[in-house]
Amino acid sequence: MITTATTVTTAATTVTTADVMTYSMVAVVALILFLALKEIMSSEAENRSVKTFMKGINVAIVPLLLVFVAIVAYKVVAVI
Repeated sequence: MITTATTVTTAATTVTTADVMTYSMVAVVALILFLALKEIMSSEAENRSVKTFMKGINVAIVPLLLVFVAIVAYKVVAVI
């Protein structure tokens, strides 16, 4: 008869308010940079590769926009 022993270890991760604020600032700065890049690149919209890039950059902008909305909603709830 063969027996198997399994050890499970869990790591507790604590996220502090300072960490959340740091990640929030990084997300907002990234959103601003991607939106600025998209606006700058829109002047070259005739180029086929730029058009493809403009469609693809939305993959980064949409999630960051959702994070921004969540940050604003959290701040509004915190003030109320």
